[in-house]
Amino acid sequence: MFIIKYKKIFLGFAVLLVVLSAAAVWAFGIRAGIDFTGGSLIEIEYAKGLRPDVVVVKGQLDKGGFKDAVVQPIGEKGFMIRLRSLDEKDHAAIVSVLGSDPINQPVEKQFNSIGPVVGSELRAKAWVSVLSVLFAIVLYIAFAFRKVSTPVSSSRYGLIAVIALAHDVVVPIGLLAVLGHFMNVEADVLFITALLTILGFSVHDTIVVFDRVRENLKLKISPDFGEVVGRSINQTMARSINTSLTVVLVLSALLVFGPASTYYFSFILLIGIISGTYSSIFIASPLLVVVEEYQKKHAKAVRSGSSDPAARQGKKKHK
Repeated sequence: MFIIKYKKIFLGFAVLLVVLSAAAVWAFGIRAGIDFTGGSLIEIEYAKGLRPDVVVVKGQLDKGGFKDAVVQPIGEKGFMIRLRSLDEKDHAAIVSVLGSDPINQPVEKQFNSIGPVVGSELRAKAWVSVLSVLFAIVLYIAFAFRKVSTPVSSSRYGLIAVIALAHDVVVPIGLLAVLGHFMNVEADVLFITALLTILGFSVHDTIVVFDRVRENLKLKISPDFGEVVGRSINQTMARSINTSLTVVLVLSALLVFGPASTYYFSFILLIGIISGTYSSIFIASPLLVVVEEYQKKHAKAVRSGSSDPAARQGKKKHK
């Protein structure tokens, strides 16, 4: 009952996170990667381990005419370089520029190029994927809880789940905006994959709690809806936290020991999993109680209005 008792604090904290994340997106924007804008990606590695400073490599590229290049260190020996689309001539030129130092020449590990048409198509498909998942989740929850009508209807279960999911998506997007502004991290296909994974994991946790609420309503463990939700949270909290903890441990290991190319994917996914666990326990379930309390107050106001003699007299005069 602690969570239900102090639901305004937990909901207020969630609102604060969403506002800060939205402010970060508004202020910094999202740096779209070449997957969505088109461009070229070159990964180089200094085999001898004598990696120069980022400023040195950026200066080499500027002198070679590639001033739009974004240089990002990866691992202990390499750099990831993102820039406009390159043809074979430009590709050979940039390799020559980077290898201008005969003593410490880099080795090209990979080179990828994506055209603007393909990038635009990927961007559209990414939006369709996220919105389709949200719509499917609403339909599923409305169907799964179709027999629940009191004191909160099944459609409101779906709406509350989407509100919690919005929190789980906005927070990682805000984090990406901050990372993009200060560390040149870009949104790519892996980021969309992380968002879809977060949505699936978060709604799974939320449905577990909602399902326990539904079962406890059938058992009529208490006439107070707030107490029913509170007990349901207590009964499922250990399961939710333990499940999330196993994923957090795996992602933490991937962050420490995994390749540099998946570092930010793992980091965004880790924050999203933590955010999703918080939302299923501290946002979605308390919102059920908030909706139920609002419905009770509204119904009471309607009844008191209809029982007011002045109101009834007014209605008669109106007739």
